[in-house]
Amino acid sequence: MSGRVWKRKDLLGLKDLEAEEIELILDTAESFQEIGNRPIKKVPTLQGRTVVNLFFEPSTRTRISFELAEKRLSADTVNFSTDISSTIKGETVKDTAKNLEALQVSLVIMRHPSSGAPHRLARYLKCGVINAGDGINEHPTQALLDMFTVRQKKGKLKGVKVSFIGDILHSRVARSNIWGLTKLGAEVTVCGPRTLIPRDAEQLGVRVTTNLEEAVDGADVINLLRIQLERQKESFFPSIREYAITYQINRDVLKKAKPDVVIMHPGPVNRGIELSSDVVDGPYSIILDQVTNGLAVRMAVLYLLSGVKS
Repeated sequence: MSGRVWKRKDLLGLKDLEAEEIELILDTAESFQEIGNRPIKKVPTLQGRTVVNLFFEPSTRTRISFELAEKRLSADTVNFSTDISSTIKGETVKDTAKNLEALQVSLVIMRHPSSGAPHRLARYLKCGVINAGDGINEHPTQALLDMFTVRQKKGKLKGVKVSFIGDILHSRVARSNIWGLTKLGAEVTVCGPRTLIPRDAEQLGVRVTTNLEEAVDGADVINLLRIQLERQKESFFPSIREYAITYQINRDVLKKAKPDVVIMHPGPVNRGIELSSDVVDGPYSIILDQVTNGLAVRMAVLYLLSGVKS
């Protein structure tokens, strides 16, 4: 990427990004982090631009983070949800795109339960599209904020050992993280019941284990993934209780971890399942740092995409 200039109209996933592009987003986020420490947390960067939040799936953290990022950049924000939209009356994605184009929208943030939906919308729109999570495919800004947080805490990404534990199969967060982390030289392990690990996981350049102790041993970062019952069409393990007994991170498990290990989770946390409450609230947890850093990362993405001429 010549001169470190962002050239893409859209941010649809990390699978197709070069390492230099990912690093540009992370470096840009560092400069926006400083704005959060100011008495007046607002800059006129996107003044006069309109950003539409197009959410076809429930969201709290991602939506609020994007909305706040837009407001801090002085953009005009429009929230568009399916319970009040024409999509429930049969309007197609293409029709929705044409209507957004007619309103001279600058950027669209899209979350959708179907994998690939933001990619389809991006084909119809001249303005930029940011994927805020599509089905079980990708969630690029969550992965970027995770990577930003790891780099902040560990000083680097190359050579850092990151273990993902939980529902890898249905996790768009895991997929985006794997693409991004491996491109920047991190060593990634995935762990969970065999039924919740994709068959092609090894081909993604990660180590696979079903043994929690193996995943914890030597890890610099442990990133817990929520058991996503809403995306599971069948039972992948006998019971939640059995899953928690075998794969929960608690204080006893952390005795086998490195003294400086950090615990992450994209949220919402199922306390008592993926993590015990004392770990969620304990000194190893950097979950709230992830939330804070998400704002800087999303400001960086909005800023970079707003500079691309369609």
